[in-house]
Amino acid sequence: MFLSKPTIESIALLESEILKAGRGYLEKEGFIEIIVPRMVRANGSCENVNTLFEVSVDQNFDWFNGKKCYLAQTGQLYLESLVPLLQKVYCAGDSFRAEPKIDARHLTEFYLMEIEFAGNFDELLAHVEGFINAIVTDLVEKQETELEKLDLDEDRRKELAQTPKIFPKITYDEAIKLLQKMGEKINWGNDITTAQEKKLVEHFGNQPLFITHYPDPLWDHGQLIEVEKFFNMIPDEKNPGRVLSADLILPYDGEAVGAAQRVHQVETLKYRLQNSRMFKMLKNKGGSIDDFSWYIKNLEKKRLDPSCWLRFWYVAHSQMATRQRRHPPMRDFSY
Repeated sequence: MFLSKPTIESIALLESEILKAGRGYLEKEGFIEIIVPRMVRANGSCENVNTLFEVSVDQNFDWFNGKKCYLAQTGQLYLESLVPLLQKVYCAGDSFRAEPKIDARHLTEFYLMEIEFAGNFDELLAHVEGFINAIVTDLVEKQETELEKLDLDEDRRKELAQTPKIFPKITYDEAIKLLQKMGEKINWGNDITTAQEKKLVEHFGNQPLFITHYPDPLWDHGQLIEVEKFFNMIPDEKNPGRVLSADLILPYDGEAVGAAQRVHQVETLKYRLQNSRMFKMLKNKGGSIDDFSWYIKNLEKKRLDPSCWLRFWYVAHSQMATRQRRHPPMRDFSY
């Protein structure tokens, strides 16, 4: 595939502006940037251990101190371990996924920024809103000549300027009911597709939309559920069977942020890990609780306070800014 120089230029400049504005918000809010490992054991995975890229040296898959090694998908557990010391932390870097297919929702590599802080669910959602609005404000306040370099026009500036400070919020249960009323073939427990996310966003005025309180993966729902969330998300005491989690859906793209409040009782964390779908996958790959040994030992040594985490996908942010699915980043044209 070939891209003209202006298109490559605008992609690079837009990604740079988004990163700069996002980092600026976090630094202003007192977050400390942490460098996290990018070659890890299975503790560096998200929900699906089966999408980890395994790393070998000369076909030796046990070269990593006698253990299996993978390319990291997330630095969240490393950030969590530092919250008792630093309170507010974040990291940035590539996330690697061995996806069976590549489409609008599945990428093998993308840039991710993650934060972790001592706080509650409401504060978490406020940080998401603040982060997105910091990026929007940065773009809206640019001069016309600067916007042209980013492949943005005056109409898009005006549209971005309408982004609300507080985003509409619906629960997963409400989202399923609303989609069913729209005629969508979806049942409770199903994952919400990109096309269905788009319909929900359009229903709420084509603005960023939170979908919150997803099903608790460790709750007995009386049925198998397709939608899967991470083991350490805290159950909602006011709404049994749901966790304090949220996805932010952006216009013109889809899910751009995944966030949740964490379980902070060590024994509960260990129970949820060992009984999670992710852990069953890990055992099928020959892994064990030893893959998380450093994490568990660290939690046992430190008193944990309630904390929250979230992940920002930067590809989605650039697509929201331009009102279209962007061409892939420049690294996709290096072969």
